[in-house]
Amino acid sequence: MKEFNKLTIKNLYKSFGELKVLNDFNLTVGRGEFVTFLGPSGCGKSTALNCISGLIPITSGEILIDDECIDDSINVNVPPEKRGFGMVFQNYALFPHLNVYKNVAFGLELKRLDKKLIKERVDKALGLVHLEGYSEKYPAQMSGGQQQRVAIARCIVLEPRLLLFDEPLSNLDAKLRVEMRYEIKALHERLQTSTIYVTHDQHEALALSDKIVVMKTGYVQQIGTPEEIYSNPSNLFVADFMGFRNLWSARIDRINENGDEMEIVINVSGKQIVSRRSYTGNDTAKKLKLKSAFENGAEIMTAIRPEDITIGDGETNVVSCKIEVVEYLGQNSHVTAFFGNNIKIDARPDSKAHEGDMINLYIPPEKVLLFPKEEG
Repeated sequence: MKEFNKLTIKNLYKSFGELKVLNDFNLTVGRGEFVTFLGPSGCGKSTALNCISGLIPITSGEILIDDECIDDSINVNVPPEKRGFGMVFQNYALFPHLNVYKNVAFGLELKRLDKKLIKERVDKALGLVHLEGYSEKYPAQMSGGQQQRVAIARCIVLEPRLLLFDEPLSNLDAKLRVEMRYEIKALHERLQTSTIYVTHDQHEALALSDKIVVMKTGYVQQIGTPEEIYSNPSNLFVADFMGFRNLWSARIDRINENGDEMEIVINVSGKQIVSRRSYTGNDTAKKLKLKSAFENGAEIMTAIRPEDITIGDGETNVVSCKIEVVEYLGQNSHVTAFFGNNIKIDARPDSKAHEGDMINLYIPPEKVLLFPKEEG
């Protein structure tokens, strides 16, 4: 199969009648890159994948392999079978009447390849997904995880130039999801095949991806590395979706600047909390953007991760609250408490806590993210 250096999607729109599902979708997938489409149900991520595969016609825009257009909705529309992509579906889509060997060999037999070559490639593909010795078994005799491995083997045996995964682990239990997540990651490390993966699971996206595309109602919200998406969400939706559960309405009391450091003192239900940011070198533009977005007296929203909040005392950012609910999670507990005018705070302190306790929770200033009020 002819390799490529990049897949480019330009100004892609997709509508079903009056319903707009994708709006001005732009993306570049590099050679060997693992890109994940992440978002809630109905955000358009599977539709985007199906447009790339050619299974769904696009409304407008362009899809290119290097500089060659494979779909522009008007003059060019390369059919799915000629795009050289491989797709793994959520429901496995195996042939129940064929054994494992025949399922994996099916695409190669359609190409009328030599039987010896077919056997070599099928054996290699089964080896890559650790299914040696399963050739004669039928799908009904296998677990969900094993069937998904067969579906992956059937895909990679064709040596596609781009792998497409449409929520492949959603039908598996929690233990199998973790195991298959590792297998997909390890397989990508070995093959280095460009991959686009669709999921609504944040943990899958963070564990697997080189780049994550966060989507909402057909619009791309943020594109970045797992570290960027996790630590620096671009807006309140991304923060909420990525686990920043402490989303509070607040007001800016004052802004303090000291060299490359900026402190924004906010008021949450009568409690002052400090948000601190340090800017160096090329971050000057970010600092100017922050200054233009916030001013004294402005109404804003906070975003703070529960796991960043600890038990402790200090001069700033200590919230005295009463614990209402404690959820045991194994290594730690999730605590829900209330302070001020019934403001809920979620935390995961290292120390044991009990329902009804009064507790002091410390919020590190550098972990307090702020967003414009209108985003709420």
